[in-house]
Order: sequence, then structure tokens, then C-alpha cells
Amino acid sequence: MAENPLPVPGAENPEKLTGLKQGPVQKVAAGIPAVMSALEKTVSEAGLQRGMKALFNLNQKGGFDCPSCAWPDPDDERSGIAEYCENGARAVAEEATAKKLTAEFFSQHSVQELGQLSDYEIGGKGRIAEPMFLPAGGTHYQPVTWEAAFDKIGNELNQLASPDEAVFYTSGRTSNEAAFLYQLFVREFGTNNLPDCSNMCHESSGTALGESLGIGKGSVTLNDFYQAEVIMILGQNPGTNHPRMLTALRKAKANGATIISINPLPETGLMGFNNPQTVAGVLGINPGLTDIFLQVKINGDMALLKAIELLLLEEEQKRPGSVFDQHFISQNTQGYTDFIQDLKQFDPAQLAAQAGVPFAQVKDVARVLAGKNKIIACWAMGLTQHKNAVDTIKEIVNLLLLKGSIGKPGAGTCPVRGHSNVQGDRTVGIFERPTAKLLDSIEKNFHFAPPREHGYDVVECIKAMHAGKAKVFFAMGGNFLSATPDTRFTAGALQKCRLTVHVSTKLNRSHLVHGQEALILPCLGRSDKDMRNGENRFVSCENSMSVVQLSRGVLEPVSSHLLSEPEIVCRLAKATLGTRSKVSWDKYIEDYDLIRTDIERTIPGFADYNERVRQPGGFYLPNCNRAGTFDTPSQKAHFHIAAPQMQHLNEGELMMMTIRSHDQFNTTVYGLNDRYRGIHNERRVILMNAKDMQERNLKNGDLVDLHNRYDGVERVAHKFVVVEYPIPEQCTATYFPETNVLVPITSVAEKSNTPTSKMVILTLTPHQGLE
Repeated sequence: MAENPLPVPGAENPEKLTGLKQGPVQKVAAGIPAVMSALEKTVSEAGLQRGMKALFNLNQKGGFDCPSCAWPDPDDERSGIAEYCENGARAVAEEATAKKLTAEFFSQHSVQELGQLSDYEIGGKGRIAEPMFLPAGGTHYQPVTWEAAFDKIGNELNQLASPDEAVFYTSGRTSNEAAFLYQLFVREFGTNNLPDCSNMCHESSGTALGESLGIGKGSVTLNDFYQAEVIMILGQNPGTNHPRMLTALRKAKANGATIISINPLPETGLMGFNNPQTVAGVLGINPGLTDIFLQVKINGDMALLKAIELLLLEEEQKRPGSVFDQHFISQNTQGYTDFIQDLKQFDPAQLAAQAGVPFAQVKDVARVLAGKNKIIACWAMGLTQHKNAVDTIKEIVNLLLLKGSIGKPGAGTCPVRGHSNVQGDRTVGIFERPTAKLLDSIEKNFHFAPPREHGYDVVECIKAMHAGKAKVFFAMGGNFLSATPDTRFTAGALQKCRLTVHVSTKLNRSHLVHGQEALILPCLGRSDKDMRNGENRFVSCENSMSVVQLSRGVLEPVSSHLLSEPEIVCRLAKATLGTRSKVSWDKYIEDYDLIRTDIERTIPGFADYNERVRQPGGFYLPNCNRAGTFDTPSQKAHFHIAAPQMQHLNEGELMMMTIRSHDQFNTTVYGLNDRYRGIHNERRVILMNAKDMQERNLKNGDLVDLHNRYDGVERVAHKFVVVEYPIPEQCTATYFPETNVLVPITSVAEKSNTPTSKMVILTLTPHQGLE
């Protein structure tokens, strides 16, 4: 067994406890406590006037899009008081903060000193106010002009032996306009190395849906929720990660929908919700949300789905045509007969036991589904970050196909995206494996031949940097180091680069673990005005349900040295490509309408882009599944055959999944509390089942070290506090990014190559260090 890679200074959160305080697990999400938390954060960061101006324009028609999650806004009326959630308000508060980091700040604090802080402390420093450069051997970032920064990047890129020695990462915050220009520049430069944050989250969803249904996006709209008879929520914690979804679920329940939640943790937001914008919500009247909660073991979802399908099959055989939609199946699908034949080999009771769910509960779900066909299935990271994630999501599709629950009102697929424009970035071309159709369109419209070879995704780009095959790393937003697996391996990969560059609004850990030289390029945020020739310009984003709408900031930027993302890309392209470029980059800087015109010419579905995006609420992109068709080679939806996989655990081993706290969005940590789970003032915790604790002679508050042994390498995360929690036996949960160090770079989902952050095998040892 190889030793754990040596720690990289600044790469991990400090092994320092902040003083755990435990309270009761909350029974109801949101309500007045959420309102107070949002307002307190907003006022403390941005001040009353600036903060409230931002909130009153957040997610409003004609306002700016939330920089947090991708949950859609209502098509019709939106609340004039608060069309946002607690975490959306906190995201805006940190972006709208009056605190700013100038050259003076960086001269007073070395990179090494900043690296000793926690992610919470780093993120709370404020907005980066000017471009910063870290020279080779330097200890402090120093100011640099924009011209010098672009020249440095262009020179480094042009000195590479091949364009494929550069990696261009994209965060899901990037607008459609910036993302389109970014991929255009990268492909004219000569590579498809365009990894993005989707590689680490919903890549499994896109792969599964694309192969089964012909489009890698969900099929439902927000209005479908209000017409649904059953809504199934798998591997998702909407109360923390997509709180505005709770409003849609509450309305669906009021309209008669049955809500079925499937998750290893009994998350507060799934159990109850007080809408603070209603009298009943303020008074806490009838907060219940979930009708049936199935506490599945980690990665037991596929076994559970097959058990449900088998029970439905039994009823279908008793009453042919009354349970399965045989007309839909015969007209719109292929593989049904083979799928049913394979399904019959399983025993539903054994599958339920494998999933860790009482068989009686599985029967309850089957009884609910038997007579319904307006069914929506929602899921998130709890499904996508397993080795068999693609197969599990295809099993969801199988269930919906049996019921004819795609392509009709109130039914369909709903992968709930995390970052606010991660879906839009993929739509406009951010993808390391572009289709020939996209490349042909680029070549036709821009008169250069884009590369046809596939590029690196996130995992492959980390390996390439580590092996010295990629030498320049450029990130359009995000916190790459804290978002990725195998922290020490990734940190070592970044350090081997000649140059690392980050386009950012705030300081993060990725700025502190760097290549031989490093640049931070500060950009405008969503809430910032983007002024040009007296006009406050807008960009556009696509939400989880394929709605494209404009986003126009309303706040004065904290510094005059910030540039918009589209301008950064254009000036980078000019500095790198010079006169050999076939693209007129200057025109895009002056007029964003011209960017959208070229998106319209290049990407299907954007007809009359400039006109339609200016309509209140924007417009829907085409979706074949929504229209009841399937863009597969056969023009039919595909039933998929696969067996459930459950990871065998040896004696003493546990299965770990990484999760977010409530005071967190992706890698951004707003505070040290996880209010709904009753955990306060501490992030270095491991949630454990009481029986597993007893078997290891552990009690609440004990300190342990976490060990993962995989692929010949032992990985260790030190000093975690044991917390007893209602989680299935042999299952544990920890917060990321603190335990990303345990997620092996070589453990990925089949087909999608997504890191398996929800299935990490652990052993525990008592922590031997000082408390």
C-alpha cells in the first residue's frame, strides 16, 4: 500500500476544531429563521441600502439571475418581496459585500499565511479589486495591469508545444455570452480541453438521459410540478441546496400530489416546509411535505427502483394495460420485452433488503404509482456520484417509460442542477467532447477548422497536469481545487503547471495552490452593473428547465478595475491569437447583442435570441422529450438493462458520502452551522449510526481519523468529531471539501467519469493528536 501523498501547504482546511455545539434536528425548513438569517447576512456584508437593492432585484424579470442554484423562476407572477431563498440571499450578500481586497491587502498577507485559513475565513475576506500576479518564487501576490496580464497569458499559451498542453476550465456561474466566446477562443486556439463543473456533478445525468431519451436535460417545466400526481425525489436535499424548490413542492402537494422522498438522511427540507411568504408558513400551520420517506442505504437506489418495478409488473400481469402504459411503450420505446425478461430474475423482497428499506414501504410506493401516470422524478448528487450512477439514472427512466410518464403535462425527468448556469454553458458549447454538428457549425460561421479530437474532462485534466502533459491551467470562475477529488493529488497537479490563471470575484483556495506563476483576474459579478457607453448591459443564463432569461446587475462595482467575463475572454483571445484569428473580438466587447446573434447562428434553439431574451421571463429552449419525441438513433426511448450494484464492505469498513452543510453552497462556506441537522460551529464532523459507533466503542464527541484505501494508495483525513445521527447502518456522511482528500482520483462513474464522492469506503482510527 502506497503512502498517502504528502500534504501540500494551503491545499486543505486546517485541522483545527472550532467547538461543536449540538442541538435538535429541525423538523421544518425555512420559515422566519431563514428570513432572519438571510437579512442578517445581507446587511452585515453589503449594508442595508446596497443589500436591499440587490435583494429586491434578485430573480426578478429584468433583474439579475441568482449566482447560486439553477432552480427556475415562476413563468407568471414573481414575488415582489422575496423571489429568492436563504442561500441565494447569502450568495448575493457575499458578492455585494463592501469589503474589497486591494494590492495593499496582498502585500500584507503572504500566500502561505492565507493558505493556513479555513475556506470560511478565506471566502469572507471580500471582493478582489484589481488584477494580481504571483511571480515565480514569489511569496505575495502583487498588482499587475490588465494589459500585462493578458500578454503574460498569451505568451505562455503561444510557447506551448501543442494547444493540448493548456486546460480551460469553466464554472457554472459563467453567462451564456461569456461561455460561448470562451469555447470559441479555445477551439480557435486549437484544443477541446474544456472541462467544466458539470463533469463533477450531473455528467452522469446528461450521459444517461442522452443515451436513453436523446437529450441530456430534464424534460419538465415548473408548471408540470403543479399538475403532477406523484413527485419522487431521490438523492437530493432541496431544503439546503435548492430551497425554492420547496415552494413548488408545497404548491404541488396542495394540488393533490403525493411526494415520495428517497435518501439516506431524513433531510429537514424533505419533511416539512414553512413558506415565509404565506400566513400559514409564518404561523407554522400544516408544514408537512413528504408523504412517504424511504431511508435507503447509500447507493441502494437502483435496487429500490427495481423492487418497485417488479411490484408494478405483478399488478400489470393481473390487470394487463391498467398499470403500464402499453400504448406509449409500443409507440415510443424499444427494448421493453428484453427489459421485462431481465427484471423477472430478481426478487422484490431481496431487492428491498439490499436497498435497506422495509418491504412494506416499497409496497406502499408501488400502490401509489400503480394508478398514476403523471409522475415526475427529481434527483441530484446523491445519485450522480456513484460508479453505477448512469445505470441508476437509466433505471429512473425505465420506471417513467413503464408508466408513460414522459412527454405529457405533469410528468417527466428533473435532474436538479446545482450551479446557476451550468446547463447553459453546456448548451452553448462548453464540452470536452463536442458533437460533429457543433464543430461543423463553428467552422461554417467563423471560417476556421476547430479540432475534432476530444479533450480532457476534469479528472483527465488533473491527471494530465500531474503527468506534466498540461502546463497552463485557466479557470473561468469556480474554486477548482476545493471542488475536485483527491485534494493532495490535485494540488500537486496544479503546482506542476507553468502558469495558473483564475477569473474570480472573491479569494478562494485555488488562488493559494498555484503553478510556477499565477494570475487572479477580477471580474464583475451577477449583481454588478456592466456599463458601456452609458448603457447597463445584460447577459443571459439558462436554468434547470431550459428557460433562457436576461440578467442585468444593479449595483455599482466595488472597483473600477473589474472587467466583465465577455471582455476578459475577448482581450485574452486578442492577446493570444493576434492577427491569425478569424474572429472580430472587438465588436463583442462593444455590443453583447452581436454575441447573441452569433450564438443564434451557431447553436440550435436560439432563433430571435435578442428579441426573445428581452421579453419578461425570457423563453424556453426546444426539448424533444417535452414534445413527446426522442432524438436517439432509433427515434425511440430506450429501456436499459443493468443489475444493481452494492459495494461489499469488509469487517470494520463504512461507506461515506460527502454532503453540504446548510451554511454552504458548493465550495462557498457562509458559516459554520448546519442548522437543520442540529450541528453548530463545526465542520469537521462525521455523522454515524448509533450501532456503528457502539461496535467501535465510540461515543458522541470522540475524535477519529478517516482512512480510505483504494487503488494501492492510502488516504487520510485527520481529526473529525463523531456525531450520532439517524443514518443507515454502515453509512456515514461528512462535509466537503474537508473530506475531498479521501475521494480517489481513480474512482469514477462508469461512462460519465464523474468522481465517486458519494461512495468512499472508510475505516476509522482514534485520533492520536492533541485536541
